[in-house]
Amino acid sequence: MRKKWSVGRIFDTGITYLILIVVAFVFFLPCLWLILASFSKSGTIYSFDGFFPKEYSLASFQKLFTDTALYNYPKWFMNTLFVATASCILGTFLVILTAYTMSRFEFKARKPMMKTTMVLGMFPSFMGMTAVYLLMTQFNLINHLWGLILIYAAGAPMGYLTQKGFFDTIPKAIDEAARIDGATNFQVFTKINLPLSKPIIVYTALTSFTWPWSDFILPKLLLKEKDLYTVAVGLMSLDETEFARFAAGSVFIAVPIVVLYFFLVKDMVNGMAQGAVKG
Repeated sequence: MRKKWSVGRIFDTGITYLILIVVAFVFFLPCLWLILASFSKSGTIYSFDGFFPKEYSLASFQKLFTDTALYNYPKWFMNTLFVATASCILGTFLVILTAYTMSRFEFKARKPMMKTTMVLGMFPSFMGMTAVYLLMTQFNLINHLWGLILIYAAGAPMGYLTQKGFFDTIPKAIDEAARIDGATNFQVFTKINLPLSKPIIVYTALTSFTWPWSDFILPKLLLKEKDLYTVAVGLMSLDETEFARFAAGSVFIAVPIVVLYFFLVKDMVNGMAQGAVKG
């Protein structure tokens, strides 16, 4: 039997959709403007006809990859890819191990450590930038991409709570049954829990990749040579007359993330939803 829609329900639904459309438009308009700006023929924002460019061409994208004498975008892109990929692999490994340990094992420092990480997570990361810079100076890791990678990977386990919540949803009876059959802790982790944890691993890998991929503050602090810049730092060094190239570089750097989200969104949503069940 079909449900009858009352006037009030139709009105509420209409208002809800209207608000969602307005919010979507507010978020989409800057993206549309940046994409159109990347095709500006003049290359500068000062020649725009109001909000949009007067003429369009692919020259900005061509210059992005061919005119590398002063602004070496391909080098910046490869630096960013290297840092993000290495940070993703190390960070995901450390976060999953931390979350699994906190979820599956009981030890005296467990509760204090959880409370400490929750309190520390309330403070913005840039508050420790001075200390990070001094440490990197002492270890001679200024102007080294591996210095960035180590910081990103070392900081990743601080956000283990979502992953811990996911592991909490896996019944411990499975682990106990495996141990009765003679499985070690390592085998229980690798043979049983990891195969059941694909959604949270995908979510962790994606978030561990996107943070260094788009971060600006830390690379700006630690990288002083132009050839070592990441894309975020390199684009900010462009002259104001190179706005179209800046927009083209911003659009191009967003493509890999959009593609990853498009293909992995199902696993990512499942990982977040199940990881939020328990804290």
